[in-house]
Formats: sequence, structure tokens, C-alpha cells
Amino acid sequence: MKSRKEQIVKHQEALRNCARCEQMSGPSVTCQPVASQIMLVGQAPGDKEPKLGRPFAWTAGKTLFKWFESIGVDEQTFRNKAYMAAVCRCFPGKNPKGGGDRVPVRNEIANCRYWLEQEYQIMQPKLIIPVGKLAITQYLKANKLADVVGQQFVLDSEHLNADCIALPHPSGLSTWFHMEPGKTLLQDALKLLEAHPVWRETFKRMSDGQDKI
Repeated sequence: MKSRKEQIVKHQEALRNCARCEQMSGPSVTCQPVASQIMLVGQAPGDKEPKLGRPFAWTAGKTLFKWFESIGVDEQTFRNKAYMAAVCRCFPGKNPKGGGDRVPVRNEIANCRYWLEQEYQIMQPKLIIPVGKLAITQYLKANKLADVVGQQFVLDSEHLNADCIALPHPSGLSTWFHMEPGKTLLQDALKLLEAHPVWRETFKRMSDGQDKI
């Protein structure tokens, strides 16, 4: 029987060859093939990520990893120990009306959901971190970020049984997390992550060099 890491490697090879969505620009962006109980789920890669070959590789990533550094986890540690996915894995292109990247449409989200569900099956994550409103709405009913950021939820479905702690999107176009209530709610969310037993167990392994998965 293949190990989880071997299953993830095979899964990611298939994912990188996916061409289901005509308007998306490949290649698909994947993280390191790490077996983890933590899954971070973003919206979709930007135009830099396919070239650099990793999620959150540009400006938004710098902000995201500053948040994690504030609770004791640096970028490389996070990349080594958590699985980074997305609602859609290819660059959707720029918004023709301006203001950033195009938001993936319903059929693109549905096409890519297959890959997420495969990852749930392989890893059986216990902590989901959706980043940004599009990712959040795949897991939680929320009209506003303030309805969910700063709280912890339980996800219980056919494909997934895990806790969920949502974060706002760290885009430079967003002002939400710079102003109240977003500023305080972001800090509340980070405190929840820092205190979560799966987060604590995952990142303490860096000190003892062990991986129990």
C-alpha cells in the first residue's frame, strides 16, 4: 500500500496535467507533497505563482506569512508542514473590468472540487484554513467576513470532518484587515490557530524532527 506522501505525489502529477477549464491559464500550481492534517485553501493562484511554482509566492503570500510568523511559524516551516491547496489551481486571468484577478466561475470551481475531494480522502485533514471570501464560502455560510473570521467552526460532511478557522485574503487590494472590525477579528483568528491542538502538534514536530503521519 502506498504511503500518503506517495499518494499525494501521484495526485499532484495528475493535477498538473489537468486541462478541464478553457479560460484558465496553466500550469496548475501545487505545493510540496507533504502529508499534513492542516490544509490551507486559497482562492486561485495569481499570475506569478505558475512561474514560481508554489502557492502564495508573491505579494499576498508575504502578508500571509507575516501573519503566521506573528504566531511563531515562519514561511518555510509552514510550507514544509502544511498542505496548501486552492478552490481553483490555475491562474484565472485578469479581471477584464480591472481591480485584480478574475474570480473563477461556478463550473471552474466545480471542475476543481474533484482535486480537493481527492486530497481530503488521502490526508483526512483535521484543520481547514480557508483564505478569502471565495474559499470561505466553499465551507461556511457567510454574507460578510465579519460573520466568520475570528471564530472556529466544525465541518462535517461526506468528504470532510475537520475544524475550520477562516482568514481574510491577504491581497494588497484589501483594506478589510487594516480596519475595524477586521483588524481585531484577524488577530482573534490567529490566536485560535495558535491554540488549536492540530496546529500545535504539527509545528512542534519541527523541534523533535518527527513526523507521525
